[in-house]
Amino acid sequence: ENDKDVPIGESGELLLKGLNVTQGYWQREDETRNAFTEDGWFRTGDVVRANDEGFHWIVGRRKEMYISGGENVYPAEIEAAMIELADIQEAAVVGVEDPQWGEVGHLFWVPRSDASISEDAIRNFLNSRLARYKIPKHFTQLDALPRNGAGKILKKALTEL
Repeated sequence: ENDKDVPIGESGELLLKGLNVTQGYWQREDETRNAFTEDGWFRTGDVVRANDEGFHWIVGRRKEMYISGGENVYPAEIEAAMIELADIQEAAVVGVEDPQWGEVGHLFWVPRSDASISEDAIRNFLNSRLARYKIPKHFTQLDALPRNGAGKILKKALTEL
């Protein structure tokens, strides 16, 4: 959060610097200023985890991260686990307000056309793969996830649901 390196294996925002990196946003000075550190590193918004060999894995987007009980939760990690379930066609997670934890996850899922899966089955599956604080507290089955013209899931529309 303070533009400092994080230890190997921990999640942090990916910063880039080089001649091939944008110099800013066209006619958007405030956004350009916020996109760069004082020493010229570009904030990508991607949250990554690196190993000691220099390989990086994207674990989410900074804007999508929510804080539940003081812990950072990245929806992409939960969504990746959901895709392992054979009965799930697609899934998306958003953070929603919670009086006890600050924010908690709300999981939206679409089952495969020939499948039926319960909330309990999903919860049990996620309990075997994720830390307890990452398990969504709310579950909603949909016929389809809302998408824009380019096919990107509209998480704001899910939050409004």
